Amino acid sequence: MPTMGKHRRTKSSPLTRGLVAITAGGAVLALPVIGATTASAAPAQSVSAEKAGAPAAAPAKAITAQKAGITSYSVVKGDSLHKIAEGHSLNGGWQKLYKDNKKAIGDNPGLIRPGLKLTIGAKSEAKASGSSADRTAAGSDRADRSERSSTLAAKTAAPAAQPATYTNDLDGWIKESLAVMAEHGIPGTYEGIHRNIMRESSGNPQIVNNWDSNAAAGTPSKGLLQVIDPTFEAYHVPGTSTDSFDPVANITAACNYAADKYGSIDNVFGAY
Repeated sequence: MPTMGKHRRTKSSPLTRGLVAITAGGAVLALPVIGATTASAAPAQSVSAEKAGAPAAAPAKAITAQKAGITSYSVVKGDSLHKIAEGHSLNGGWQKLYKDNKKAIGDNPGLIRPGLKLTIGAKSEAKASGSSADRTAAGSDRADRSERSSTLAAKTAAPAAQPATYTNDLDGWIKESLAVMAEHGIPGTYEGIHRNIMRESSGNPQIVNNWDSNAAAGTPSKGLLQVIDPTFEAYHVPGTSTDSFDPVANITAACNYAADKYGSIDNVFGAY
Protein backbone atom coordinates (compact mmCIF):
# COMPACT_ATOMS: atom_id res chain seq x y z
CA MET A 1 0.00 0.00 0.00
CA PRO A 2 1.30 3.41 -0.76
CA THR A 3 2.36 5.24 2.25
CA MET A 4 -0.37 7.57 3.32
CA GLY A 5 0.64 11.03 4.10
CA LYS A 6 0.16 11.85 7.73
CA HIS A 7 -1.56 15.08 8.21
CA ARG A 8 -1.37 16.49 11.72
CA ARG A 9 -4.24 18.61 12.79
CA THR A 10 -3.09 21.92 14.04
CA LYS A 11 -3.85 22.12 17.68
CA SER A 12 -5.23 25.30 19.00
CA SER A 13 -3.72 26.75 22.11
CA PRO A 14 -5.57 25.86 25.30
CA LEU A 15 -5.60 29.53 25.98
CA THR A 16 -7.29 30.19 22.68
CA ARG A 17 -9.88 27.43 23.03
CA GLY A 18 -12.91 28.40 24.94
CA LEU A 19 -12.24 32.09 24.59
CA VAL A 20 -13.89 32.57 21.23
CA ALA A 21 -17.21 34.18 21.97
CA ILE A 22 -19.98 34.47 19.44
CA THR A 23 -21.52 37.89 19.40
CA ALA A 24 -24.23 39.43 17.29
CA GLY A 25 -21.60 40.78 14.95
CA GLY A 26 -19.30 37.77 14.76
CA ALA A 27 -16.53 36.09 16.68
CA VAL A 28 -14.47 38.07 19.06
CA LEU A 29 -11.30 36.82 20.64
CA ALA A 30 -11.05 37.93 24.26
CA LEU A 31 -7.84 37.50 26.21
CA PRO A 32 -8.16 36.34 29.83
CA VAL A 33 -7.64 38.74 32.69
CA ILE A 34 -4.41 37.86 34.44
CA GLY A 35 -3.17 39.30 37.70
CA ALA A 36 -4.61 41.53 40.40
CA THR A 37 -6.04 44.88 39.50
CA THR A 38 -4.08 47.94 40.56
CA ALA A 39 -4.15 51.55 39.54
CA SER A 40 -1.50 50.93 36.90
CA ALA A 41 -2.59 47.50 35.67
CA ALA A 42 -2.84 47.19 31.87
CA PRO A 43 -6.39 47.31 30.51
CA ALA A 44 -7.91 44.28 28.79
CA GLN A 45 -7.44 44.20 25.02
CA SER A 46 -9.97 43.04 22.47
CA VAL A 47 -9.99 42.31 18.77
CA SER A 48 -11.22 45.32 16.86
CA ALA A 49 -14.95 45.15 16.41
CA GLU A 50 -14.52 46.88 13.09
CA LYS A 51 -12.32 44.03 11.84
CA ALA A 52 -14.80 41.49 13.13
CA GLY A 53 -17.57 43.16 11.23
CA ALA A 54 -19.30 44.50 14.38
CA PRO A 55 -19.90 48.09 15.41
CA ALA A 56 -17.35 49.56 17.80
CA ALA A 57 -18.10 48.68 21.41
CA ALA A 58 -18.65 51.48 23.90
CA PRO A 59 -15.69 52.06 26.25
CA ALA A 60 -16.03 50.45 29.66
CA LYS A 61 -16.39 53.72 31.49
CA ALA A 62 -19.42 54.61 33.55
CA ILE A 63 -19.76 58.31 32.89
CA THR A 64 -22.97 59.96 33.96
CA ALA A 65 -24.53 62.90 32.18
CA GLN A 66 -22.61 66.03 32.83
CA LYS A 67 -24.23 68.70 34.91
CA ALA A 68 -22.80 72.18 34.92
CA GLY A 69 -19.42 70.83 33.70
CA ILE A 70 -19.17 68.17 36.43
CA THR A 71 -18.78 64.50 35.47
CA SER A 72 -19.09 61.36 37.57
CA TYR A 73 -16.58 58.72 36.51
CA SER A 74 -16.37 55.06 37.52
CA VAL A 75 -12.80 53.72 37.67
CA VAL A 76 -12.08 50.65 35.50
CA LYS A 77 -9.19 48.21 35.42
CA GLY A 78 -5.99 49.84 34.21
CA ASP A 79 -6.97 53.38 35.13
CA SER A 80 -4.71 55.85 36.87
CA LEU A 81 -5.39 59.38 37.98
CA HIS A 82 -3.00 60.68 35.34
CA LYS A 83 -4.73 58.70 32.61
CA ILE A 84 -8.20 59.82 33.68
CA ALA A 85 -7.21 63.47 34.01
CA GLU A 86 -5.47 63.44 30.63
CA GLY A 87 -8.43 61.70 28.97
CA HIS A 88 -10.76 64.42 30.22
CA SER A 89 -8.33 67.29 29.54
CA LEU A 90 -8.69 68.28 33.17
CA ASN A 91 -7.07 71.57 34.10
CA GLY A 92 -4.65 70.94 36.92
CA GLY A 93 -4.00 67.36 35.86
CA TRP A 94 -4.09 64.37 38.15
CA GLN A 95 -3.17 66.55 41.13
CA LYS A 96 -6.44 68.46 40.75
CA LEU A 97 -8.36 65.22 40.29
CA TYR A 98 -6.77 63.78 43.44
CA LYS A 99 -7.44 66.94 45.41
CA ASP A 100 -11.11 66.92 44.45
CA ASN A 101 -11.53 63.24 45.32
CA LYS A 102 -9.04 62.75 48.16
CA LYS A 103 -11.76 61.76 50.60
CA ALA A 104 -12.86 58.90 48.33
CA ILE A 105 -9.36 57.84 47.21
CA GLY A 106 -7.52 57.99 50.48
CA ASP A 107 -3.91 58.93 51.22
CA ASN A 108 -2.38 57.02 48.30
CA PRO A 109 -3.17 58.65 44.93
CA GLY A 110 -1.44 55.76 43.14
CA LEU A 111 -3.98 53.23 44.30
CA ILE A 112 -7.48 53.43 42.92
CA ARG A 113 -9.76 50.43 42.64
CA PRO A 114 -12.21 49.58 39.85
CA GLY A 115 -15.72 50.77 40.60
CA LEU A 116 -14.52 53.80 42.59
CA LYS A 117 -16.65 56.84 41.79
CA LEU A 118 -14.71 60.01 41.00
CA THR A 119 -15.97 63.51 40.34
CA ILE A 120 -14.29 65.27 37.46
CA GLY A 121 -14.49 69.03 37.07
CA ALA A 122 -15.77 69.70 40.60
CA LYS A 123 -14.50 72.66 42.50
CA SER A 124 -12.34 71.73 45.41
CA GLU A 125 -14.09 71.74 48.74
CA ALA A 126 -11.97 74.63 49.90
CA LYS A 127 -12.96 76.77 46.91
CA ALA A 128 -16.59 75.68 46.81
CA SER A 129 -17.51 76.33 50.39
CA GLY A 130 -14.46 77.91 51.96
CA SER A 131 -12.05 76.31 54.38
CA SER A 132 -13.09 75.48 57.90
CA ALA A 133 -10.78 78.18 59.17
CA ASP A 134 -12.33 80.71 56.78
CA ARG A 135 -15.85 79.77 57.86
CA THR A 136 -14.84 80.01 61.51
CA ALA A 137 -13.22 83.39 60.93
CA ALA A 138 -16.26 84.63 59.06
CA GLY A 139 -18.55 83.43 61.83
CA SER A 140 -16.37 85.10 64.45
CA ASP A 141 -16.36 88.33 62.47
CA ARG A 142 -20.16 88.29 62.24
CA ALA A 143 -20.39 87.57 65.96
CA ASP A 144 -17.99 90.45 66.69
CA ARG A 145 -20.02 92.82 64.53
CA SER A 146 -23.22 91.68 66.22
CA GLU A 147 -21.70 92.19 69.65
CA ARG A 148 -20.39 95.63 68.70
CA SER A 149 -23.79 96.57 67.33
CA SER A 150 -25.49 95.37 70.51
CA THR A 151 -23.02 97.27 72.67
CA LEU A 152 -23.50 100.43 70.60
CA ALA A 153 -27.27 100.07 70.80
CA ALA A 154 -27.05 99.62 74.57
CA LYS A 155 -24.90 102.74 74.87
CA THR A 156 -27.19 104.86 72.72
CA ALA A 157 -30.39 103.51 74.26
CA ALA A 158 -32.25 105.55 76.80
CA PRO A 159 -30.69 105.25 80.25
CA ALA A 160 -32.31 102.76 82.58
CA ALA A 161 -34.96 104.15 84.87
CA GLN A 162 -33.53 105.20 88.21
CA PRO A 163 -35.09 103.94 91.44
CA ALA A 164 -37.80 106.28 92.65
CA THR A 165 -36.84 108.61 95.44
CA TYR A 166 -39.27 109.80 98.07
CA THR A 167 -39.19 112.81 100.30
CA ASN A 168 -38.83 112.18 104.02
CA ASP A 169 -42.23 113.58 104.93
CA LEU A 170 -45.84 112.46 105.03
CA ASP A 171 -46.27 112.84 101.28
CA GLY A 172 -43.15 110.78 100.55
CA TRP A 173 -44.07 108.09 103.11
CA ILE A 174 -47.53 107.60 101.62
CA LYS A 175 -46.19 107.43 98.05
CA GLU A 176 -43.49 104.92 98.98
CA SER A 177 -46.04 102.82 100.88
CA LEU A 178 -48.31 102.80 97.81
CA ALA A 179 -45.40 101.51 95.69
CA VAL A 180 -44.75 98.66 98.14
CA MET A 181 -48.47 97.89 98.34
CA ALA A 182 -48.67 97.69 94.54
CA GLU A 183 -45.88 95.10 94.50
CA HIS A 184 -47.80 92.93 96.97
CA GLY A 185 -51.29 93.49 95.58
CA ILE A 186 -52.56 95.44 98.59
CA PRO A 187 -55.38 97.86 97.63
CA GLY A 188 -55.52 101.47 98.77
CA THR A 189 -55.32 105.03 97.50
CA TYR A 190 -53.39 108.10 98.53
CA GLU A 191 -56.59 109.83 99.66
CA GLY A 192 -57.76 106.87 101.78
CA ILE A 193 -54.38 106.55 103.52
CA HIS A 194 -53.97 110.28 104.07
CA ARG A 195 -57.50 110.66 105.48
CA ASN A 196 -57.00 107.87 108.07
CA ILE A 197 -53.53 109.08 109.08
CA MET A 198 -54.80 112.54 109.83
CA ARG A 199 -57.59 111.11 112.03
CA GLU A 200 -55.35 108.63 113.90
CA SER A 201 -52.06 110.55 114.41
CA SER A 202 -52.25 113.92 112.64
CA GLY A 203 -49.15 112.77 110.69
CA ASN A 204 -46.88 112.12 113.70
CA PRO A 205 -45.00 108.82 113.12
CA GLN A 206 -43.78 108.63 116.75
CA ILE A 207 -47.08 109.07 118.53
CA VAL A 208 -48.23 106.42 121.05
CA ASN A 209 -51.74 106.05 122.49
CA ASN A 210 -51.35 105.37 126.20
CA TRP A 211 -54.96 105.83 127.36
CA ASP A 212 -57.29 103.48 125.39
CA SER A 213 -58.17 99.83 126.04
CA ASN A 214 -55.22 98.60 123.99
CA ALA A 215 -52.84 100.57 126.19
CA ALA A 216 -54.61 99.20 129.27
CA ALA A 217 -54.01 95.69 127.90
CA GLY A 218 -50.30 96.43 127.46
CA THR A 219 -50.35 96.81 123.68
CA PRO A 220 -50.62 100.54 122.94
CA SER A 221 -51.34 101.78 119.42
CA LYS A 222 -48.30 103.25 117.64
CA GLY A 223 -47.28 105.33 114.64
CA LEU A 224 -49.07 107.02 111.79
CA LEU A 225 -52.01 104.62 111.61
CA GLN A 226 -51.96 103.60 115.29
CA VAL A 227 -51.16 99.89 114.90
CA ILE A 228 -50.67 97.65 117.96
CA ASP A 229 -47.64 95.32 117.97
CA PRO A 230 -49.58 92.02 117.49
CA THR A 231 -51.35 93.45 114.44
CA PHE A 232 -48.11 94.91 113.04
CA GLU A 233 -46.33 91.56 113.38
CA ALA A 234 -49.23 89.64 111.81
CA TYR A 235 -49.60 91.99 108.84
CA HIS A 236 -46.01 93.15 108.37
CA VAL A 237 -45.15 93.44 104.66
CA PRO A 238 -41.83 91.84 103.61
CA GLY A 239 -39.25 94.34 102.45
CA THR A 240 -40.20 96.99 104.96
CA SER A 241 -38.71 97.73 108.35
CA THR A 242 -39.64 95.57 111.32
CA ASP A 243 -39.86 98.70 113.45
CA SER A 244 -43.55 99.59 113.88
CA PHE A 245 -42.59 103.28 114.23
CA ASP A 246 -41.08 103.28 110.71
CA PRO A 247 -43.58 105.35 108.66
CA VAL A 248 -43.59 103.15 105.54
CA ALA A 249 -43.69 99.89 107.52
CA ASN A 250 -46.50 101.23 109.71
CA ILE A 251 -48.63 102.39 106.76
CA THR A 252 -48.22 99.17 104.70
CA ALA A 253 -48.95 96.90 107.68
CA ALA A 254 -52.07 98.92 108.57
CA CYS A 255 -53.28 98.88 104.93
CA ASN A 256 -52.63 95.13 104.73
CA TYR A 257 -54.75 94.64 107.86
CA ALA A 258 -57.50 96.95 106.55
CA ALA A 259 -57.59 95.07 103.23
CA ASP A 260 -58.03 91.79 105.10
CA LYS A 261 -60.77 93.10 107.40
CA TYR A 262 -62.53 95.77 105.31
CA GLY A 263 -61.42 95.21 101.72
CA SER A 264 -59.27 98.37 101.60
CA ILE A 265 -58.02 101.22 103.77
CA ASP A 266 -60.35 103.35 101.64
CA ASN A 267 -63.31 101.70 103.37
CA VAL A 268 -62.14 102.75 106.85
CA PHE A 269 -63.76 105.92 108.25
CA GLY A 270 -63.31 105.44 112.00
CA ALA A 271 -61.62 103.31 114.60
CA TYR A 272 -60.59 100.01 113.19
